[in-house]
Amino acid sequence: MPLQYRHLADLRSHPMSTVAVESALFYRRLTQLLAAHKPLRGDRDVAAFVRAGVRPEAIEHLARAGLGRRDLASVVPPRTLTHRHRRRERLSRDESDRAVRLARIVALAETVFGDRRAALAWLSTPKRRFDGASPLEAAASEAGARLVEDWLWQADEGYFA
Repeated sequence: MPLQYRHLADLRSHPMSTVAVESALFYRRLTQLLAAHKPLRGDRDVAAFVRAGVRPEAIEHLARAGLGRRDLASVVPPRTLTHRHRRRERLSRDESDRAVRLARIVALAETVFGDRRAALAWLSTPKRRFDGASPLEAAASEAGARLVEDWLWQADEGYFA
C-alpha cells in the first residue's frame, strides 16, 4: 500500500531516503499542478494520465502556480482552451503531453529549490547554457525539457548550476 501523508512536514520527517522523500514530494506537487483527481505516484500513472487527456483545469492550476500566459499558450492556445472548457473536453494527447512536461519542470524545480518563488525565478531567468533562453523557454521541446531536468538533477546533487 502506498504511503499517504496529509502534510509535507510529515514527509520530510519520515525515515525514508532523501531520494524517496524528494520523489514523493515531486509526484505530490505534480498531482496538484495538473489538477489530477487521483494521486500520480510514478511515471506509469503520469503516462496513463496523458493518455486519458488532461482536464483544462490543469492550465488554470499552472497559472495559479505562477506561470505566465506565454508559457501556458505554448501548451494550448487560449482560444482552444476556451473551446475545450465550453465543450467540457479534455486536452488532446499532444496538449496533455505539453502540459505534463511543463508541470514536471515546475514540480522538479520546486522540489530542488524547496521554494516556489525561487523555482519560478530560476525557471524564468535566461541562461547561457540554453543560448540565452530561460529554462521554461528551453523546455518548450522534449529535448530541451530533458536538458533542463538534467541541469536541475545536477544542481540537486550539488554540482554547480
